[in-house]
Amino acid sequence: MCVKVPILARNYPSATSSNYPKIQMKAFYLFVLLLSGAVSGLLAQDKAPVVTALDLQTIPAGTRQHLWVQIITDAFGQPVCVPVIVAKGASPGPVVGITAAIHGDELNGIPIVQRLLEGLDPKGLKGTVVGIPGLNVPGIQRGERRFPDEEDLNRNFPGNPNGSNSEQYNHRIFSAIIRHVDYLFDLHTASFGRVNAFYVRADLRDSVIAKLAYLQPADIIVDNAGPTASSTGSGKTLREEAYLSGIPCITIECGDPHVYQEDMILRGVQGMRNALGALGMIPSGPGPDSKAVVCRKSYWLYTDAGGFLEVTVGLNQKIRKGELVGILRNPFGEILRRYYAPEDGIVIGKSTHPVNISGGRILHLGILK
Repeated sequence: MCVKVPILARNYPSATSSNYPKIQMKAFYLFVLLLSGAVSGLLAQDKAPVVTALDLQTIPAGTRQHLWVQIITDAFGQPVCVPVIVAKGASPGPVVGITAAIHGDELNGIPIVQRLLEGLDPKGLKGTVVGIPGLNVPGIQRGERRFPDEEDLNRNFPGNPNGSNSEQYNHRIFSAIIRHVDYLFDLHTASFGRVNAFYVRADLRDSVIAKLAYLQPADIIVDNAGPTASSTGSGKTLREEAYLSGIPCITIECGDPHVYQEDMILRGVQGMRNALGALGMIPSGPGPDSKAVVCRKSYWLYTDAGGFLEVTVGLNQKIRKGELVGILRNPFGEILRRYYAPEDGIVIGKSTHPVNISGGRILHLGILK
């Protein structure tokens, strides 16, 4: 990468001249300081090599490496690269992948990946940890959930090398990075206008996946078999595609969108360390005393009219069939609808955005086993 430093115009007064206002001198020096910092930052990023695919064989054992994996090119023909952090242990062992922000507004997973990798000593590690702190690069840069072609990347696997923008992106993500791991943890949060408990989606029929799920310090675990083991068409999630490719995977939902939440980040890092310990990659601690509530299924409740919604229950709250969960009002404050729980369950997530048209989300209801 070449960094061009702009040349100042010739006729500007000298910074030492008596007629140069002090405030301009301060601004001048601040500009130089910021410019030098920006250049240093860009040069520091240049130290991370750009590769077209992850090749773990080329990474020395007992080291931590930063890489840029080129996925596509942008409208100017410049590479769009995904950041990858690899900690390769001094001893052989499993390869664990951890992905964050496949939705561009779901940010808590980014510091989970960063802190976990920063805290690992490659010389004492058995196996390799591959952290991807930001899969949806264009979405993250734009602060938006979806890819620029308005597709949801996590509903578009396995992708297509000759398909649409998002299909090509997903195909490259999987072939260049994901297929090289033995286990996968996919980190998410709620999206705009919603909040989530710390919960896990996993196919508990698989004993390996179940073990990894119970190692997370989660509030709730949703036994989410569904199409994961049988889906054969296009439009799968990353978790589904990984499972069908022989890679055990769980989805971890870590709180709310657009923010860093310290409690969620700490729990996420601890869950990853629990899993690495159970896989024999780092010294194993006592593990969590799992108090997670297990749900056999979950689904969203939706409004049947537009208006201003108040959700009357909280996250992780157990509710009974017939209990009031939401009130919808018109612009004058008059009640249009009251919504009630259709069955006993627990609140996994809920809407925080009051303004709704018909079909607005109320809450994500988990049905206990």
